[in-house]
Amino acid sequence: MMKGLNMLAATLLVVGGLNWGLVAIAEFDLVAWIFGEEFGITNVASRIVYGLVGLAALYAIGLFAARRGHLTDDMHHTAAAQR
Repeated sequence: MMKGLNMLAATLLVVGGLNWGLVAIAEFDLVAWIFGEEFGITNVASRIVYGLVGLAALYAIGLFAARRGHLTDDMHHTAAAQR
């Protein structure tokens, strides 16, 4: 289940990243376009996608923080073992 959630979060982050890249480079909002809206205009569906991208980012931050904590713990254990 976690692997599926990780893949969903990664997919949403890619969608969000590509969308923001297109906004910056071409002033084109892919998510708005998919849901039949003009650049900068949102509807319920596009707001749901934007919200899910935001949740995916928070989830990824949590994963990175947990991973960093594991790495820090591993470094402390290794350093203690070498003493």
